[in-house]
Amino acid sequence: MYLTVIAWLYVVLMMSVVEAASPRGTVLGAISTFLLYGVLPLSIVIYIMGTGARRRARSAAQRAADATPADSPEPPSQPPSSQPDAGGHAPARDAAVAPAAPMREKH
Repeated sequence: MYLTVIAWLYVVLMMSVVEAASPRGTVLGAISTFLLYGVLPLSIVIYIMGTGARRRARSAAQRAADATPADSPEPPSQPPSSQPDAGGHAPARDAAVAPAAPMREKH
């Protein structure tokens, strides 16, 4: 896989050198040749060629997560806090306390 990538980058680099060295060519043309013929297509090809490896890694991680026993209690990540709302849960609503009516501004 990487041999093809290296070979194509070499070809595109030589195309860019010729573009920059030719009498009618420019350095900007050489840079755009390298980016549009080399970097952009190769990034797409490498992403597509790496799909199988990403899928295998994701399934291996899923199998590892499934292999851990669910019955074992996990230790708390943080010690319990003495602060009233530090438990991470929403506060309970008291039915006896009605919410205040919204105030209107006078014009």
